[in-house]
Amino acid sequence: MNLHHAETKSDIARCFSVMAELRGHLEEQDFLSRIREQQAEGYRLAYLDEGGEVVAVAGYRVTTNLFLGRNLYVDDLVTAAVHRSKGYGASLLAGLRAIALAEGCTHLHLDSGTQRKAAHRFYLREGMVISSFHFDEPLDGSG
Repeated sequence: MNLHHAETKSDIARCFSVMAELRGHLEEQDFLSRIREQQAEGYRLAYLDEGGEVVAVAGYRVTTNLFLGRNLYVDDLVTAAVHRSKGYGASLLAGLRAIALAEGCTHLHLDSGTQRKAAHRFYLREGMVISSFHFDEPLDGSG
């Protein structure tokens, strides 16, 4: 299964329904503009297609920081609920690993909500380790 990158308006739109399973707060009418804004900051939207249907998506960035050096950070990773446990998530993660290695990254990392226990089991099965806590402070008074 090949990893594709959503660059065109239509490819980005095809990814919305799967991404919305992870990011339920997103509005379809705002999705393209949000992706374009993030792409201007280095974000890339990858997807797996099976028989013309997007089955899994991932958003990621390749960056460099003092902590990890050159790294690939996964912002979003989700397989459509009807397609889980079919190997798509593992294929998507393998594709991201290959990109990270090709781009000279020393780490692939991501954050996962504490409530996402099934995702945590998946990441651990895929060889990832829990390496830190992530702290957040809403600055808009929402939290």
